[in-house]
Amino acid sequence: MSAELLYGLLDLPWWGYALVTFTIVQVMFLAITLFLHREQSHGGLTLHPALRHFFRFWLWFTSGTVTKEWVAVHRKHHAFADQDGDPHSPVKHGLKKVLFEGYELYVVASRDPEVLDRFGRGTPDDWMERNVYSRYSKSGLVLCGLLHIALFGVFSIIMFAAQLAAQPFFAAGVINGVGHAIGYRSFEMPAAARNIVPWGLLVGGEELHNNHHAFPRSARFSLQPWEFDMGWMWIRIFQAFGLATVRKVAPAPRIEAKRASLDADTLQALFTNRFHVLREYGRSVVAPVCRELARRDRGVKLPAGVRRLLVRHPELLGNEARRRLTEVLARHDVLRSVVEFRDSLYQLWNDTAANKARALTQLREWCARAEASGIQALRDFALSLRAYVPSPAAA
Repeated sequence: MSAELLYGLLDLPWWGYALVTFTIVQVMFLAITLFLHREQSHGGLTLHPALRHFFRFWLWFTSGTVTKEWVAVHRKHHAFADQDGDPHSPVKHGLKKVLFEGYELYVVASRDPEVLDRFGRGTPDDWMERNVYSRYSKSGLVLCGLLHIALFGVFSIIMFAAQLAAQPFFAAGVINGVGHAIGYRSFEMPAAARNIVPWGLLVGGEELHNNHHAFPRSARFSLQPWEFDMGWMWIRIFQAFGLATVRKVAPAPRIEAKRASLDADTLQALFTNRFHVLREYGRSVVAPVCRELARRDRGVKLPAGVRRLLVRHPELLGNEARRRLTEVLARHDVLRSVVEFRDSLYQLWNDTAANKARALTQLREWCARAEASGIQALRDFALSLRAYVPSPAAA
């Protein structure tokens, strides 16, 4: 057997083969996060046609991914996040199953014609899509495998295996599984999504999953000063060369300290920044009330983890967590008031979308009750809501 057949046309050191594999996988992840996710699924940015088609080709060539199928399954995931109907929620299917069988769950959903018809609209439908990428979805993988063998010989077996495993494990397993089970939550919502780590380096920024679920249309996933989104870095680079246009980013609260009225603009600003407002409620109300309770009643020691339960979205509390929280609230009236005011804020957001005039009346009543509650932290928080003004960067 000749050396060319055994080792391929390229003779690389071991780290060279690793670097090539890593680069192929990283470009694939970039295509997933920028093209499939941020542009096609949520419309957070618009890619240049040439860059968009390169990503379509690369996904077909390296993973056999069909755009409409991926987008449809992902949109359904957001429509039913961690509820009945979510195609791959670890809350419903278990973390182990999603982590190691996430691709299988994706395949089941992607083969449902109703899912494709309802959630797959607006994806590319040109000649290449109909006659090549969708019609022969796995042919690209065959060509990619043959090219691997020709270039890298026997080493292509390990390289191609790593490439094939990367998307099912990291994109379908880690992000959809671990990203709904382990990590930190910057924003509270019914979905269990978490930021796995604050630095989205290996999976194109998808590690910042809680931020994405809070603001799904945002092209930028990093929202805290210490967070880093690799995908956003590439967007900015492509933007500098005219290859990408950002359409939506997550809102940043705008504050005018001297503003003292509660009007329709205030309501809109609070609704737009509702996840930021609820985050601030945990910092400015829940935390100081717990500290004051411990200081005032020196014998009081709140059970471990109770502070997290006080800010966690009610729909995410299991039976045991609800029992623990109910016991604590029964013993401390001030904590029960804090939770009741928080829950009425959730209701206020629902009413804002349905009836703004009624919601404005409810906001004024909520602030009046909070200011008269006798809880200093709650009073200060209610007064601070008047300073919010609408932001033009709403996502």
